[in-house]
This record gives sequence, C-alpha cells and structure tokens, in this order.
Amino acid sequence: MRRWQSAGLAGLITAASAAGFAWADQPVDKGYSLQAPVTEVARDITFFHDAILLPIIVLISLFVAGLLAYCVIRFNKQANPVPAKFTHNTTIEIVWTLIPVLILVGISAFSFPLLYKEDQTPAKYDMTLKVTGHQWYWSYEYADAEGVGFDANMLPQDEAKAAGKPYLLGTDNAVVVPVGKVVRVQITASDVIHSWAMPSFGVKMDAVPGRLNEAWFRVDKPGLYYGQCSEICGVKHAYMPIEIKAVPQAEFDAWIASQKSADAGSTNPAAAQFAATPTSTAASAQAN
Repeated sequence: MRRWQSAGLAGLITAASAAGFAWADQPVDKGYSLQAPVTEVARDITFFHDAILLPIIVLISLFVAGLLAYCVIRFNKQANPVPAKFTHNTTIEIVWTLIPVLILVGISAFSFPLLYKEDQTPAKYDMTLKVTGHQWYWSYEYADAEGVGFDANMLPQDEAKAAGKPYLLGTDNAVVVPVGKVVRVQITASDVIHSWAMPSFGVKMDAVPGRLNEAWFRVDKPGLYYGQCSEICGVKHAYMPIEIKAVPQAEFDAWIASQKSADAGSTNPAAAQFAATPTSTAASAQAN
C-alpha cells in the first residue's frame, strides 16, 4: 500500500512541476522543486529535471509497484500452492538488461550536451569575478576593475530582518553583476574545500585550495539571488550564504565607479548601501 501511495505522490509532483517556474528566485518554505531559473543553463537544468527525469522516475515507480502487486496477488500461497521451479529465463534477462540500457542512453542524450554547456565558458565573456572561500565567509574580486573587492559575511538575524533580507541567506555585501552579460567566475579556497552554489543560475562549483575552478552565468533579469556553500567545510558551514544582485549595465557601471572611489582597503558606504538595497523584482518576489 505504501508503494502505491509513493507512486501516487510522485505522479502529483510531476503534474505540478510547472509551478516551479513561477516561484521566487530564492528558497521557498516547504518547496520541493528547483528554484526559478534566471539563466539559460538553469532553464535547461529545470527542463531536464521536470520534463525528462521526473516522468521516467514516476513510470519506473509505477511499473515496479504494479509488478510487486501482481506478484503478491498472482503468486501467493493460496493462489499458487505449488510454486514453479526454474533457474533462468533468457527472454526476461535480455529485456531487463536492454530496457535500462536504452533508458540510460536516452537520458545521456540530454545530459551530456547540458554538462558540456555548463562546463564550457563562452569564449567572449564580459567580466571576470574571482571567488575565494574561507572558513566561513566568501571574498570577491572584480578582475576587470582594479581595486574592487570585498568580503561577504552572513548577516545576523536582527540585521537581516532590518535589511529586509532572508536570515541565513542575506550578506553584508552583495555581489553586483550586470544583467545580460556573461560573467566568468574563477573559484578557489584559502583553507578547506568549499562549494559556490547559485541554484537560480544553475551553478555549483567546488572551491579547492591551490586550484582555480571556473564557472559562468548570464542573468536574464534584475533581482536579488541567493545561494549557499554546498560542501561541508566545518562547524559554521551553514553560515556561508551567497547574495548576488543583478542590475542594468548603467547601474553596474555606477556601482563600480563608486567602489573605485573608495579608499584602498575600506568599504564605500554608498556602494555597500546600493548593494544591500533590494531591487523591485527581488522585493516583489519576497513579498510573494
């Protein structure tokens, strides 16, 4: 009975999967699907998950549940007092080998191109962002804007509430990027292995000490987007959020200019306030 309930639940999940596209660009309480995609790669991942993987999982679950139910009813002691005795069945063995192989080949036909798209940074990128993981915060450097860089720490609960940001996700300094531009992200770590993950961007890359890994994204619309460290890195692993603010190019240029005008090694209050101010898109998303 429990297997039938599980299969039914999986079917409901598939039927409702389209709702994931309308959700906000941050984690949703009691949500089960992927965050709303705002990059081409994230949209492809969401389609692959909702339109390909989930239906396959549901069909396999229904088939196995039905097969178990059939065996229980057809071959119980009362219906089949004298059990059949045989050692093998060539046809069945061919079928249960060939069908899984075909399923995996079908999945790979979609997954391999997607993996390649995630891995290959476009040759013509617009900016480079260097990310370094520390215990337990992130630091950022804008390689194309000399002297622009900062650390990003999680906001305490009272400060997050005052700033209108979600607790455990909001940071004191948001990363600011331009909308519609290819951002190359170079990721490393200073101590232990971390992982820089932005679900709405379809990006997750390990930050390994002594190694420079690379990812990329191009955000489609303005907003505040949140991620977290996704590799257990110590006692405060859960307190390494990532906050990215996507803005139009003109606003990004103004922010870069304000950061450059700040004294070396200090934080520009106006720039920090700009980075901490939610955009209308993000504010409406949080309100919903």
